Amino acid sequence: MVHLWVRAEQRPHEERVGLTPEGAAALVAAGITVSVEESHNRAIPIDGYLRAGCQIVAENSWPFAPKDAIIFGLKELPEDGTPLTHRHIMFGHAFKGQPAGKVLLQRFKAGGGVLYDLEYLVNEQGRRVAAFGYWAGYAGAAVSLKCWAAQQRDGIAGPVAVYAGKAELLANLAQELAGLSRPNALIIGFVGWFVPWHRLDQLLSQFATLAPLHPSIHLMLVGDGPLRDSLTTQALQLGIADRLILTGSVPHHEIPHYLAAIDICVVPHSNEYRSPIKLFESMAQGRATIAPRTEPIAQVIEDGVNGLLFDPTQPDQLGEAIEKCLLNPTLRASLGSAATTSIREKHTWDQNAAQVLDGFPWTEKSP
Repeated sequence: MVHLWVRAEQRPHEERVGLTPEGAAALVAAGITVSVEESHNRAIPIDGYLRAGCQIVAENSWPFAPKDAIIFGLKELPEDGTPLTHRHIMFGHAFKGQPAGKVLLQRFKAGGGVLYDLEYLVNEQGRRVAAFGYWAGYAGAAVSLKCWAAQQRDGIAGPVAVYAGKAELLANLAQELAGLSRPNALIIGFVGWFVPWHRLDQLLSQFATLAPLHPSIHLMLVGDGPLRDSLTTQALQLGIADRLILTGSVPHHEIPHYLAAIDICVVPHSNEYRSPIKLFESMAQGRATIAPRTEPIAQVIEDGVNGLLFDPTQPDQLGEAIEKCLLNPTLRASLGSAATTSIREKHTWDQNAAQVLDGFPWTEKSP
């Protein structure tokens, strides 16, 4: 039987935990033994874990856990040099040249333990199993607003406390933003897998050309993939790392939340025989959409009416299309509205099925 041991975080001021009581209850129901350490500063009270059927154990007792237990935490372990004998799930910060990384790996080697680094765990499809989702982004946006509000008053944002929920966080933000003109940002976005044939490098290059001319624009790439590290490096080289948002892998049911935050959706590249699902999703949600002029996509987007098309062999045309949208909010709105209408009128699944059936004259149709 699998035994998961949720340790208390020992890093100063770290109040987060990687498993909620609801998640623990699901694991227990699946037959997994879950032990949760008590903690003097965890944001979630221990009572919820007790009600979920977890075993409650002493704080920082994980070194004495059964040998077969998998120790689960988020951040660093105490740097005491002791050999690590268990299997650990955590952010090890050990594989990118971090100073303490070599020491940590030596401790695992000395104790015969195993590090399952959350930054590198992937499923059978190569997607990360642990990535920052919707609420992590929501909290990050809230912290950004708190910092911005403090800067507008020539101050520095103080420590961020634990909030009981979304309502309490929003109420606190409303107080801090009172009397200030709201900040403005335009989000250019892509949703999909970070692979060579999507030509995200081309999108970053065009964004870098536009960024100095438009201080309020940011680029958000929703997804993950093998090119993540190279895109991060490219952003640093282009000087746009502070304008790039990488969300990590996102569950499909959360994609609409991210699309709602995007002002201009971009499909940087597509082959000549397909119209990507992401095209229909962004258009259905009323986003101004820019895509390459290929035959399948041109059957969906009428250039200048429900989207903008560019020649995929001319990368500068992508930048020109993006700038056209940036400079004209009325155009963005009209493209988005027409996009939604065209999808509803021509490209629902029912309509697609009807078109397929119409292509088979021998198919019997109900009266």
